[in-house]
Amino acid sequence: MAVDADPALQALLLPFADGELDWPVQGGALFLHARDGAPLHRQPLPGLVCATDWKPDADALAQAGWPTRTEAATQHDARFPLVLLLPPRQREHARAAFARALDAAADGGTVVAAMPNDEGARSGEKDFALLAGPLQALSKHHCRVFWRAPLRGPADPELAARWRASDAPRPIAGGRFLSRPGVFAWDRIDVASALLAAHLPPDLSGDGADLGCGYGYLAAQLLERCGAISALDLYEADARALDLARRNLESEGKNVAMGFHWHDVAAGLPRQYDFIVTNPPFHAQGREERTDLGRAFIAAAADALRDGGRLLLVANRHLPYEAGLASRFEHVRTLAQEHGFKVVEAVKRRAAR
Repeated sequence: MAVDADPALQALLLPFADGELDWPVQGGALFLHARDGAPLHRQPLPGLVCATDWKPDADALAQAGWPTRTEAATQHDARFPLVLLLPPRQREHARAAFARALDAAADGGTVVAAMPNDEGARSGEKDFALLAGPLQALSKHHCRVFWRAPLRGPADPELAARWRASDAPRPIAGGRFLSRPGVFAWDRIDVASALLAAHLPPDLSGDGADLGCGYGYLAAQLLERCGAISALDLYEADARALDLARRNLESEGKNVAMGFHWHDVAAGLPRQYDFIVTNPPFHAQGREERTDLGRAFIAAAADALRDGGRLLLVANRHLPYEAGLASRFEHVRTLAQEHGFKVVEAVKRRAAR
């Protein structure tokens, strides 16, 4: 079902609803950083193609019937007379998105973007004006929608070239990993993940999975610390992060079968495992705390673990996961509490014989 409470998406389509802009008769439109919502279903939007790197959004868009692909898959498409954009929150990532939106627009076309006021709408509008030239704008739903038309390429091609590369992969952690702006904890080793890594039991063995693998730090630690692992699957909702994980681990685990899955863990896992590790998210794409995501990760792990399988989880100390763990696992114990985080080991019940 399309989500109605999405002010930024409502604002994005406001110029078309108010008659400020016309939907293109031919050539269609490209929607970057797309997500489904009720505003997409209130009027015909012929030729709309949606692009997103976030798997839950991709699944929802595809289920609603919109042609959907990853952002990278659109880079060689024909250019569109209309490009819609919901810029990401991280500024370097957003600047790259503005540059790519201009790249995707046909000569004489239009780029329309919308942002919530409390997520940097004014700054985003100023950034886009530097790139595209003078803008038109409206304010509604506590958001700003701004657009440039007709376009004849970027007003500042040199700036566009710099911003196009502003979220490119780069080495972090002394060169051990590649990461990029917009990925979770992109410029550092996440404190919670490092705490979990320090308390990984060295006797983990068999088939394992890392849920929400990010750019691959925990998986690398598993391969380094636990020599009896025979196979390791990495699951990640962010296609950009998953690509980094694949690159960061291509020289690791020569004796370990590796799998990389663009997947919404909250929807469940496709196979069974001997152990699972996770630093589950407690935010989605917005700022609000989402404890339901952590609970969904715990439920997915419980369903996917074999009898006697082990879950190693790290979370903010205040997050209320204990009840869910106790209801699905036979033994639950806290291995560590530091820096506001807790590391928990949970062992799945063995089925009665």
